[in-house]
Amino acid sequence: MSTAQATDSSTSDATNSTGDGSSFENAVLIKQTSSTAGIEAEYKWIKEHYPGSRVLGQKLISKEKTPYDVIMIETATGEKKDVHFNISKFFGKF
Repeated sequence: MSTAQATDSSTSDATNSTGDGSSFENAVLIKQTSSTAGIEAEYKWIKEHYPGSRVLGQKLISKEKTPYDVIMIETATGEKKDVHFNISKFFGKF
């Protein structure tokens, strides 16, 4: 397996494909265990699911003791959305 294939495969495994990010209940689960890899997975997910979008901001929210990143985007069509990521696998882990 080439390095590119290994990287693509590990990044693809970084998120839970069942979450659509539309709410805390439907948050995309980031499976990475380091902050750097986790944040990269969030932005990769946004790029794949909302091509042409741009990030407007980001905030950290704790809900029922679970940490979430909520990333505000503007889609390619101009729609503003909040995308929710469950970051419990990497947030606060040192």
